[in-house]
Amino acid sequence: MVSKKKKEVKMNGKSGPVSMLVHLAVWVTGILVSLAVGFGMTGGILTIPYIPDVVTVAAGWLVVVLTLLSVVLAVVDQL
Repeated sequence: MVSKKKKEVKMNGKSGPVSMLVHLAVWVTGILVSLAVGFGMTGGILTIPYIPDVVTVAAGWLVVVLTLLSVVLAVVDQL
């Protein structure tokens, strides 16, 4: 009797090279979007209605700093 192996999809992202590539693409996209939003808020291009500009700029810098920190931590974690 011939058994058919089912292709298993692992949720931890370690199932194969294609999964790793997709994971990397999603991660890089998230980083780029976060930086775009953060810098948009700091530059005054993106505003939040009914929120003072000072709070928006501070939140933008928080997004930028935390995004860069997460990139550093992710790279260190992979080493």
